[in-house]
Amino acid sequence: MRSTTLLALLALVLLYLVSGALVFQALEQPYEQQAQKDLGETREKFLRAHPCVSQHELGLFIKEVADALGGGADPETNSTSISNHSAWNLGSAFFFSGTIITTIGYGNAALRTDAGRLFCIFYALVGIPLFGMLLAGVGDRLGSSLRRGIGHIEAIFLKWHVPPGLVRVLSAMLFLLIGCLLFVLAPTFIFCYMEDWSKLEAIYFVIVTLTTVGFGDYVAGADPKQNFPAYQPLVWFWILLGLAYFASVLTTIGNWLRAVSRRTRAEMGGLTAQAASWTGTVTARVTQRAVPTASLPEKERPPLPPLPCPAQPIGPPQSPLSPEKVATPSPPTASALDYPSENLAFIDESSDTQSERGCALPRAPRGRRRPNTPRKPVRPRGPVRPRNKGVPI
Repeated sequence: MRSTTLLALLALVLLYLVSGALVFQALEQPYEQQAQKDLGETREKFLRAHPCVSQHELGLFIKEVADALGGGADPETNSTSISNHSAWNLGSAFFFSGTIITTIGYGNAALRTDAGRLFCIFYALVGIPLFGMLLAGVGDRLGSSLRRGIGHIEAIFLKWHVPPGLVRVLSAMLFLLIGCLLFVLAPTFIFCYMEDWSKLEAIYFVIVTLTTVGFGDYVAGADPKQNFPAYQPLVWFWILLGLAYFASVLTTIGNWLRAVSRRTRAEMGGLTAQAASWTGTVTARVTQRAVPTASLPEKERPPLPPLPCPAQPIGPPQSPLSPEKVATPSPPTASALDYPSENLAFIDESSDTQSERGCALPRAPRGRRRPNTPRKPVRPRGPVRPRNKGVPI
């Protein structure tokens, strides 16, 4: 992920947190202040009714009651009565262990001993990865089963000549609808019946549980009046299936986003390649029209036909005393150039290659040369001596 994208995502999350904090503060702070005011009024009323109890002793008593409630004690049960409900019976302990490895941690029951806390450390380190593997496997199987069932429905839609794009949308909506029906709506009505909760409290507990938030203000099976021993273990299996379903949904959304991102990158890459090809073609055409053939580099010029070896000039031997007296060779009998106004400087550069074949090319004057025209045949003449100013012939 790029640095700019990461910073933008961080800013978005911080903005989301600040907005949530402002909303929760506006909604919950008045209720907290009212609860604190009611508690103060109740305390003052109790002290007026019982003048023998001091305010300090009442504060200590309230603190001990709060600690006992946090440890799982039942305020409606005294020490002499026998209660079948316990926060640490086998079913409740199983449910508590499940809240550890699922990372929900309701907090309604907490460990009070050092040995229990030490064991919880190693138990969580081993159990959480183990549950993660189980959750991945169950989510894969559950998602495959749901998709297989939805595939049959897709086949029926395709037989009805429904467009494939619409069929994919309908199958996705059906996948979400079945999952919400099985793991959200049905448990909501069950908890309303078993826990005597309202529909809002029940669906609040379902969502808080399946998102692994687990505040602990509402916990299934925490009511002492609940006498069904296998109730909380069944709730844990519901949690397993619900988490697996949500994991499969998140995996499907992630795969879809990756596919969309990959397709978008492929389309952008194709558009970029087409734009680059179009730009290169236009540039090549403009360059080809603007630059003449004569100004092209030497390597890009079309090859010229090889020139034949000219005949050696006939004349008297030169005097060794006058090195400047060089015989002017006769013009070469070469064919005309195919390209007029061609620069003949490359002939000098290729003379070494021609000399290796046993013939020496005459050096042509540099510069522009007019195209050769067919000449009249030259009659052979006698030996011609070169003229030099100041030397009598």
